[in-house]
Amino acid sequence: MPRYLTMIRLEEGSFRMEDADAGFEARMGALFEEITKAGVMLETAGLKPTSESTRVTWADGKISYTDGPYTETKEVVGGYSITQCRDLAEAIEWSKRFLEVHPPEWKVTCEVREIEEM
Repeated sequence: MPRYLTMIRLEEGSFRMEDADAGFEARMGALFEEITKAGVMLETAGLKPTSESTRVTWADGKISYTDGPYTETKEVVGGYSITQCRDLAEAIEWSKRFLEVHPPEWKVTCEVREIEEM
């Protein structure tokens, strides 16, 4: 079965987890339990803020380093998951369900990409 990388994109600093409604954590926990029991979830995690990151760039034959935060970047990858699904449609359905758990006033995007097996 193919594996999929889902990148969770958001506007860094646009909302705080502390401001989520009271049922958010329970809904997320129930979804994670369901997707794990279904044998779909292989790995997932949130990411630290860009203020704690460094970009390493290769250009013109040289390496450069840029410490975060990145003022030119509005939307960042805030988390990820790796799932194993029958097909892209199933991976998208799990991403849809993940998004629907969030408070309606939050803007969160999932980019779902199949992992190329070598």
